[in-house]
Amino acid sequence: MESNTTNGNVQSAKDSIYNNAQSAAGTVQNHPATQNVKDALSNGPVADKAREQHAKTTSEMSNLANSRTTPDQAAATGQPLTHYHSFFYNLLSWENPRATTMSFIFTILFIFATRYLPVLPWTFKAFYTITGVTAAAEIAGKLVLSQGLTSSFRPKKYYTIPREALESSLEDVEQLINFFVIEFQRVIFAENITSTVAAFTAAVLSYWLIKVVPLWGLSLIGVSSLYLGPLIYMTNKELIDEHLSNAHHVVNQQASQVRDLAGHHTARANETFKQYAGDYSAKAQEYIGSARGRSSSPEVVTSKPKDNAPIKSEPGDEPKYGASDFPHAPRQEPSSGIASHQEQYEKSQFGGQAEPAS
Repeated sequence: MESNTTNGNVQSAKDSIYNNAQSAAGTVQNHPATQNVKDALSNGPVADKAREQHAKTTSEMSNLANSRTTPDQAAATGQPLTHYHSFFYNLLSWENPRATTMSFIFTILFIFATRYLPVLPWTFKAFYTITGVTAAAEIAGKLVLSQGLTSSFRPKKYYTIPREALESSLEDVEQLINFFVIEFQRVIFAENITSTVAAFTAAVLSYWLIKVVPLWGLSLIGVSSLYLGPLIYMTNKELIDEHLSNAHHVVNQQASQVRDLAGHHTARANETFKQYAGDYSAKAQEYIGSARGRSSSPEVVTSKPKDNAPIKSEPGDEPKYGASDFPHAPRQEPSSGIASHQEQYEKSQFGGQAEPAS
């Protein structure tokens, strides 16, 4: 009986405190000063400005989301571009300045968060905290209440990602990957020479900056250049276009002078070459003419046969003999005492020798 009285007193005290707090809150809420502040915040110029900016921001975010359409312009190869080409063009061209500003700020904060906040340790800490609490609640519930507390909150059906949402996400991922693949090839094959030169400049600067700037700093510089570069150009478009036009004119003028100078030197080189070619051709013709004149009257070279050289005869050839090949007949009478004609011949005036030709 005493415990019931105590419980009643505690309950009445709680109700009294609650009622007093509610009455005080109502009094503060209904106070004229509070009403004036509320009216100033909800109906004043600040509230109107806030509502106006909120409506514009919502509209621009919707326009940026709806800009993901396949552009009419195709690549140089004729194949269509992805809808992310329209999206990033709309984003970086500052057509929706509030949406672009929000995305720029979010990207900068993300870079600083990955640099200064221990995101990965926090992730593991959150995971082990959740799993530890759920495991402890389940074990304590089974020990005390014979029923797990965590399992009592288990849903009847686990959440699953709808197939339509998954297919839509995979299609967006495919379009995003193809955007980078197509743009890389367009830059490499110089479809737009300005983009190729800009990519070359960025690569050279990144090569030298990465040696002295950390990766997060280089990412910050790259993102800032990517967002603020188009904004600076559009803000000072007339001045920049004028300087670009002057630079283009100077480059064309210098290129024209270089072409004229190269043509002049090429013409002089051709004339010199033709002159030397004509001189060498005339000398060659002169040498050829003199060589032909010497070859038209050749010298007759005779060779006398050696004395007492044997006469060679080939098989089937008739031998040719002259008068000198035979001895002359003796012209005096044979002397007495000579036994033979041979001795008589040797004693003659010829002495066995042929008579010389007269």
